[in-house]
Amino acid sequence: QVQLVESGGGLVQPGGSLRLSCEASRWIFSISNMDWYRQAPGRERELVASISTGGITNYAISVKGRSTISRDNAKNTVYLQMTSLKPEDTAVYYCHGWGRQHDYWGQGTQVTVSS
Repeated sequence: QVQLVESGGGLVQPGGSLRLSCEASRWIFSISNMDWYRQAPGRERELVASISTGGITNYAISVKGRSTISRDNAKNTVYLQMTSLKPEDTAVYYCHGWGRQHDYWGQGTQVTVSS
């Protein structure tokens, strides 16, 4: 059974930082491009950042310069380091792993940016 398990969410003050983690089943991680999406209340799910199997990264304009996506293939884990957080970053963040013949989602982790 494939699993993507997110962690690291929580409540943080504006300007603060968080690091989200997503651990995947070993057999799927090495062949998966990995993304972080987020969904705020009343809004559509949006792509935040992505990293390919080869380590190529892309970011949404809204987080570029404030976030870093990385992957540790030895730990089957993808990370999203977020800094200078804003209230508009508040959302449920989802991990997504995909390839030519597979597509999996995690259950999500809540990030709330508020004073």
